[in-house]
Parts: sequence; C-alpha cells; structure tokens
Amino acid sequence: MISLQDVSFRYQRDKWLFKHLNLEIKQNLITFIVGPNGGGKTTLGKLMAGILKPQAGTVLVDGLNTKDVALAEIGARIGYLFQEPERQIFAASVRDEIAFALELRGISQEEINTKVDAVLKQFQLEQLANLSPIKLSRGEKQRLAIAAIMVNQPRFFILDEPTTGLDRERKGILSSVIEKLKDEGIGMVIISHDQYFVQRHAQQIITVAGGEIVDVASCST
Repeated sequence: MISLQDVSFRYQRDKWLFKHLNLEIKQNLITFIVGPNGGGKTTLGKLMAGILKPQAGTVLVDGLNTKDVALAEIGARIGYLFQEPERQIFAASVRDEIAFALELRGISQEEINTKVDAVLKQFQLEQLANLSPIKLSRGEKQRLAIAAIMVNQPRFFILDEPTTGLDRERKGILSSVIEKLKDEGIGMVIISHDQYFVQRHAQQIITVAGGEIVDVASCST
C-alpha cells in the first residue's frame, strides 16, 4: 500500500531527519510505529500520507507518487488522524463535521443521514451531535476526528496517537472498530505510546529512533 524508496527528509535548514530510508507497508496489516519522542514517528506518518514531501527519494501510495498528485487524491485512499484533533475539525457542529466528506462525494441526503447517525452512535456522540466542536473536551474531539475519518471508508488509515484523551471504555470502542476494519481487510499504520493498545492490535511493529528505523518486527495478536 505504501512504499518509501531511498527517502530523505528534513525541515527547512534543519539537519536531515531521515536519510535514504526504505520501507514497505502492506495493505492488510496493522502496523504500529513506536519509539521515543522526537525520533521521527509523526514525520514518518505524514510522509506516508503525502502531507509532507521528501526532498529526495520517492513515496508511493497505492502506486501514486505523492510528489505528483494532489493531497485530496491521496486522502481518498488514506484516512489520516492528526495527533492534535483540533487541526482537522472545522465544521459548525459535530454532525456537520462527520457529514462533510460524504457531501463532497455527492451522496444523497438520506444516505448521509443514515451513515452519520450510525457513526454518531458507534462513537457515543449522539448527545453532542448539534454542539459546536469548540465546546468538546479533548477526548470528545478525538472521537469526533476519528468518526469523521471512518465514515468516509478509506482503504487505509494512519492514526497518530488515537487513544490520547480516551478513557478505558472509549479505548475499548476504538479497539472494536479497529478489529472490525482488520476483518474487512483494511490496513492501518498506528503511531502510539500506549503499550497495551500496541500489544492488543499490532501485527507488525516498526521502531523509530533518531531518524532511523531500528527494528521491524512481526507479531501475532
């Protein structure tokens, strides 16, 4: 699904964060990216999603070079969750936020309402449906951002610290969603410090430190 070929990246005039990086991410696996803060995990995720472009080398998403196509075209294939949910929430209400991507696709209002209602229920957001996202807690914003991605049913997900701000019950809800997606053959890259979450779901673990991939390990869940 995602291929990084001889990729080098740095922020403006900073020192190189990644140099000559090669990595293959398969469609049908749940891959976790772990490692210390500042090691490059989030940057790697953004390179995979086409949000950042490498200064050298190639990132292919489903065969498309991220340098050559619009971010929206990559976004139709990969749902990306930012570490800070406020960065991707903009609509006037919770319901509008979830419905937005479906409206862009020209889906009928009846189908939009059905899909939005189902996701609101799945993520325990029904009572918040008409509120402005500004009024939500961080955990509620996190659930909303995930719900808004899930409703669009992309073929692959990249989630950056998705359990942050979630209590035990809602982590359980997210775990159930992830297992359902896995059963449907949808792949994921999940950046996480949550060791319990990693151990529960990981089929592959990539350890990143100091701008390098120091380990790639397969595991059973």
